[in-house]
Amino acid sequence: MLSVEGLHAAYGRIEALDGVDLEVKQGEIMSLVGANGAGKTTLLMSICGAPIVTAGRIVLDGEDLAGVPMHEIIRRGVGHVPEGRHIFPRMTVLENLRMGGYAVDPKHFSADLERVLALFPRLKDRLSQRGGTLSGGEQQMLAIARALIGRPRLLLLDEPSLGLAPLIALQLFQAILGINRDEKLTVLLIEQNAYQALKLADRACIMVNGKITLRGTGAELLANPAVQAAYLEGAA
Repeated sequence: MLSVEGLHAAYGRIEALDGVDLEVKQGEIMSLVGANGAGKTTLLMSICGAPIVTAGRIVLDGEDLAGVPMHEIIRRGVGHVPEGRHIFPRMTVLENLRMGGYAVDPKHFSADLERVLALFPRLKDRLSQRGGTLSGGEQQMLAIARALIGRPRLLLLDEPSLGLAPLIALQLFQAILGINRDEKLTVLLIEQNAYQALKLADRACIMVNGKITLRGTGAELLANPAVQAAYLEGAA
């Protein structure tokens, strides 16, 4: 579904991605694991059209996305939940969700709203509440729901559990797995909780200093002693 080929990206003279090759297959969860600064967020931003790519190709369902503006990439079926959520804090939950549907036919909104509220029932009683007054977990639910309203075929998730209590984070991971299984939605996940990221993943990659250094199934990387030592100490 998604193919990244020899991708280089830079911030000024600082190279953030150094020849990344990545393939995400239709219907799978692909997890990217790595330390802060490894280039994971830059990779997602590059897929979404941020103008920092210096070489390489990003191909979605056979179409090269070079030069395609971000809003058109969204229209092509890419949903992005950025690190830090970035909801509209002064808008209500319902208004945030309406913003998520700007790129699709509005006739679908009622059905899509019902679908995401079934997935995140805590939002149902908060539709008239401003987004900025929600708890951190509720804001993350809103950010994911807003992306789903856009009917993506590929969902990019950047650190969905960041700053959340373990129980709320676990609920989000379960929701992500449910979305993938029930809706056959392809997911590319960045997550500092390496144990959960690999546990969820059909396949996974380890990123170090802008390069992918290790690939395998989620189970294979969970069992890898080097991965355990670097990323899974104390995991449960």
